[in-house]
Amino acid sequence: MARTPSTMLALGTSAPDFRLPDFDGATHALADVSSSPALLVAFICSHCPFVKHVREEFARFAREYQPRGLAVVAINSNDVVAYPQDGPDAMRQEARTLGYTFPYLLDESQAVARAYRAACTPDFFLFDAARRLVYRGQFDDSRPGNDRPVTGADLRAAVEAVLSGNQPAPDQRPSLGCNIKWKRGSEPEYSGH
Repeated sequence: MARTPSTMLALGTSAPDFRLPDFDGATHALADVSSSPALLVAFICSHCPFVKHVREEFARFAREYQPRGLAVVAINSNDVVAYPQDGPDAMRQEARTLGYTFPYLLDESQAVARAYRAACTPDFFLFDAARRLVYRGQFDDSRPGNDRPVTGADLRAAVEAVLSGNQPAPDQRPSLGCNIKWKRGSEPEYSGH
């Protein structure tokens, strides 16, 4: 199981724009969530063991915070030609099985992953009301096989701070997961793979 850390995009970075289809073809854009006090963009996929490890708690986390003003968008940027297990059918099944209450989008060109400097799955980016990056990093310190409970503690603390009008603590730990499955020959320099 490859372990790739997130790139830790600079805090204060403006949320890169996106306009992507979900697994059923409906288009969703950054502008669709412009009025929410906070936005979480999560890069996930269907087959990654690191995502499988946190996804039930992540789905619960989203259901808990969306009514409080957190907009959540999940994006799958993996090469679905080389990894068909991450294609739209698997995304649809994952969303239905886990009860995802947020758009789950397909970044087929991988341009959005590059714009966010996403490197792994899961990779989390939290933006404030001005759409400035205030948190990037891990869901919590649980990993497959380390016997720590999946709580979402790190991301929860950051969201609580933003929804209370405060800045999250600057000491943020990178997420760790499978590297994004880049199309052959198109790996960005920051990916390390």
